[in-house]
Amino acid sequence: MKRRYLVLTDEARQHPFRQSLPRQRVMEAKNDDKDVKLFALSFAAFFICFYTFLI
Repeated sequence: MKRRYLVLTDEARQHPFRQSLPRQRVMEAKNDDKDVKLFALSFAAFFICFYTFLI
């Protein structure tokens, strides 16, 4: 059974559309808090809307 990889190698980039795409770079794992900020913003928006309807 042939093993298929998710990352395209140079020999797999033979289709013209795939050749026109930029090569993918390995993204460095950033230790940022975008998810935490998004959760806090969403929670605050929901709380404000919900509290406004109760008043």
